[in-house]
Amino acid sequence: MSTLRLYAIADDYLEVLEGLAEIDDLPAEVITDTLEGLQGAFEVKARHVAAYIRSLEAEASAIKEARKAMEQRERSMMRHVKRLRGYLETHMERTGITRIKSPELSLRLQASPPKVVIDNEEQVPARYKEIRTETVLLKSSLGETLKDGEYVPGAHLEQSKRLVIT
Repeated sequence: MSTLRLYAIADDYLEVLEGLAEIDDLPAEVITDTLEGLQGAFEVKARHVAAYIRSLEAEASAIKEARKAMEQRERSMMRHVKRLRGYLETHMERTGITRIKSPELSLRLQASPPKVVIDNEEQVPARYKEIRTETVLLKSSLGETLKDGEYVPGAHLEQSKRLVIT
């Protein structure tokens, strides 16, 4: 594999292209051969870079899938913890045993801080309410309007390019 960097090959290609444009009496076949040679080197390096991109994408995808699996496992374990905690609490209450001490750990039933429960939101006085407003831009609708050629203050369409590796 070439130790030249893709940007260096691209620079060489552009430099040669400019140099060839300045020479008037150069045969067409020399120009073609020179550019094809540089283009070939560029294409080989570009393929290597694209293969590396694919490799990184595959690794990132594997990490994403592993993360999903671990998150699912975490949720499953936390549901199990919740069930076991409720099971233990229920039977400690049922037996009247509110404290258990051992060298490894200690358990106790204690009252939780009181929490607010809303029975009817409409009956709660206004002083306990806060009105919040959220503005959301409708980009798809805005995009359609702009595509139809209409002017929309504060917005415009912008065309970009992306690399597709197949």
